[in-house]
Amino acid sequence: MASENESMAVAGTGMKFDVGSVSRRQFLRGAAAGTVTAALASNSTQAETKKTASKPNILWIMSDEHNYAITGAYGNELVHTPHMDSLAARGITFDTHYCNSPLCVPSRSSITAGKYCSRVDTWGLTSELPDANIPSLPRVLNAAGYKSYLCGKQHYDYTRRYGFIEWGGNFNNNYKTGKGHRDAPTHLTQDQLSDRFESFHPGDHSSIMNHDQKVTAGALDFFAQHKDAAEPWFLFVGYLAPHFPLTVPQQYFDRYKDKVPMPEIPAGYLDSLSLNYRVQRAGFQELGVPESVVKQGRECYYGLTNWVDDEIGKVLAALEAHPTVAENTIVIYSSDHGENMGEHGMWWKNNMFETATRVPLIISFPGRWKGGQRRKGASSHLDLVQTLVELGEGEAPKDWNGTSMVSWMDDPNHKWKDLAVSEYWAQFTASGYGMVRQGDWKYVYHCVIDAGHPDEHELYHLADDPKELHNLASKPEHRQRIEAMHRTLVTELGQDPNQIEQRSRAGLAEGYHRTDPRPDARAGEEG
Repeated sequence: MASENESMAVAGTGMKFDVGSVSRRQFLRGAAAGTVTAALASNSTQAETKKTASKPNILWIMSDEHNYAITGAYGNELVHTPHMDSLAARGITFDTHYCNSPLCVPSRSSITAGKYCSRVDTWGLTSELPDANIPSLPRVLNAAGYKSYLCGKQHYDYTRRYGFIEWGGNFNNNYKTGKGHRDAPTHLTQDQLSDRFESFHPGDHSSIMNHDQKVTAGALDFFAQHKDAAEPWFLFVGYLAPHFPLTVPQQYFDRYKDKVPMPEIPAGYLDSLSLNYRVQRAGFQELGVPESVVKQGRECYYGLTNWVDDEIGKVLAALEAHPTVAENTIVIYSSDHGENMGEHGMWWKNNMFETATRVPLIISFPGRWKGGQRRKGASSHLDLVQTLVELGEGEAPKDWNGTSMVSWMDDPNHKWKDLAVSEYWAQFTASGYGMVRQGDWKYVYHCVIDAGHPDEHELYHLADDPKELHNLASKPEHRQRIEAMHRTLVTELGQDPNQIEQRSRAGLAEGYHRTDPRPDARAGEEG
């Protein structure tokens, strides 16, 4: 395994970068992290001489901002997602799976580090993991004899790859400052509508589609060059669609025109939203979106989901063109978070509603698991990370979060924890918040804003209220349930959420104090 302090090449481009060049504060204390890193490096060296041909390859395809409900495999009869659906027919579909933060960078950082984002101080879009040499999912798999490749967006800083070899181009050219802030609880109005809504229209080109076509080309090239690979590989394919801008080719838009139902928003409901969400709606400038714009945006979103499914189909076809390789490859499809699509009067992600935190997860490996299966208990991406480590016969650091799902996948009657936790500490909110899903219940805790704005609670019984329109938190009969679920939230995160809130505020205010120059924006892809 190459050192993160060496000059690394971006495969297929001839580009190089020094991934250890940025001086940052050391957020991780104690010798444990260094001991684990050293052990991983030692194991990786030993693994080079091991026979690993029997280990399965791992292909993880991740879209960006895919609402799980806009998938045929999840019961949507309008959207066309034949390739995702075919994968589900050959694999296991997880019905109640969650991201660990409903925002790109914290979600993906959590996946990379195997920990909740609050445990590694990745608060928002400007954040990066606290140490370039942190134990990571690709490093754990590398230590088990794999070669880990990244083709597409993972929202990393331009100096870091965390054990991945980048393939197909430089898709990660971000410059992370660590800066951010909370909005005032009185920020409840806007001057104008966000210009993001201007992208809701048909069109043949966008930054999203241009990026993703390059990702597909890179993945196809990868399979062509690795059909005879001696060692197992882990390939992460990172798409941006169906992330906004919601511009999509005409034929995809026409397929859904006048067919997508509008959001259900009861009279007076928007005034009952938590204060954080009302602040967020104003911050994102999404108050008063005209119905015609809502309608067309939802139609475009369906079309863009259909479009990225076709790109995924090209990748799956390229893998299956090499039957021996395909038979020995675990294929995973998921997304980093969802999209609200105007439900609850909100767009994008950033909240704890099912539209933003619940994501698709399909895992296919017919040689081990028969197709068409479903698992209904709550799970999260941190569980998926532990699952991949076990399937790759790796050894995760003891302080990682999550629980491997392998035994549950092997036996649907295996007792599963049925638990997922998600958290948000980023932009356009007055305070951070966390969520617990257990069984049919979801609990959301909004941290104290200031002396005049106390904490808030949400509680939903999703079997009876799948659209989360009836907050039960104020009912006395649910007091004990709320207290128990709050204790679970604290236990999972390892700290009281209000203490995390104060850490996040301090971290976002201080930032990283970087002195290295920004990269050439033309060297990478935006999005």
